[in-house]
Amino acid sequence: MFFHLTLEKDLHIHPKHCGPNLFSIATQQLHSEVEGTCSGRYGFIITITSVDFISKGKVLESSGFVVFQVRYNAIIFKPFRGEVLDAIVTKVTNLGFFAEAGPLSIFVSTQLIPSDMQFDAQSANPCFVSEDGSTRISKDDEVRLQIKGTRIDATEIFAIGSIREDYLGVIS
Repeated sequence: MFFHLTLEKDLHIHPKHCGPNLFSIATQQLHSEVEGTCSGRYGFIITITSVDFISKGKVLESSGFVVFQVRYNAIIFKPFRGEVLDAIVTKVTNLGFFAEAGPLSIFVSTQLIPSDMQFDAQSANPCFVSEDGSTRISKDDEVRLQIKGTRIDATEIFAIGSIREDYLGVIS
């Protein structure tokens, strides 16, 4: 799910950047340090929409860096249990398949794939095929899946998904 949140960060600016373009350099550095990262507390920070406040800087005596407290708004992606997502299959193994929904990596185990689908190792590309052969899940296919659980680390989020429910599976 996507959220629009207000976040804060202490930004360390090198002394060589102290000059007339200080605030534009601080904004550029904030974008480069924050966008595309993952916070275990908030989720994946997709993009910064606006910078609301940049405090007066404080010089660190030990290094000469200037520290600014910055308040900004960002679009955040955080997956929740029970959420239904569209994802791209990235790898298929006999244990299940891996898929990605944006920055989120999702594993779908064979126990969470419909029982009529079996792993086919004889094909050119490893895939799961239904008994009647009408449905096939292989690399680069788009699937709709439901998040069954998440594991949140300090800098990454992993998920377990299922395609065993109604209206889930390969998207034609």
